[in-house]
Amino acid sequence: MVRAVQQQDLPEISEILAESFHLQPDFMRWLIPVMRMGIYEDLRNRLKSAPPHYLCLVALDTAREGQEGYHVGTVEIGLRSANPWQPRTSQYAYLSNLAVHPASRRRGVARQLLAACDRAVLAWGFQDIYLHVLENNHQARQLYSRSDYRVEDTDPNWGFWWFVQPRRLFLHKNLRDRSLR
Repeated sequence: MVRAVQQQDLPEISEILAESFHLQPDFMRWLIPVMRMGIYEDLRNRLKSAPPHYLCLVALDTAREGQEGYHVGTVEIGLRSANPWQPRTSQYAYLSNLAVHPASRRRGVARQLLAACDRAVLAWGFQDIYLHVLENNHQARQLYSRSDYRVEDTDPNWGFWWFVQPRRLFLHKNLRDRSLR
């Protein structure tokens, strides 16, 4: 089941995001609670001051009978501006922070979250959706490719040359064809 995040979901969502995006060597694991608290506060502030075109979704595993379900994934969708100097012009739908609990991966959770984002973007009146993914995140790139996202651009990254950091790929999906079905 996928639904909008509520305040009481934030601790579990923060845990999923911290575990998914802040993998550290084992000796640095003590930092996870600090990162989780920062993520929690960021999410809480975004939910509190959410603009009309912002949505944070949570995926719940409801397979356990008699339980509300436990948190298995999350994603955020909002609007970004193509021109940061004129934030209300040339806005586009942008997906971020897609994360699935490690024990629930490869079970269709991410695809359900992406489909819910597609529906939200269409309801907002937009036909396109964008996101960034790291070039070396092969599993995520495979997921997005299967979900009809295509590389629109590659962000210039001097860190790639100097510090061997992966580049960010800017992906695009056109929802027009899907909305006609």
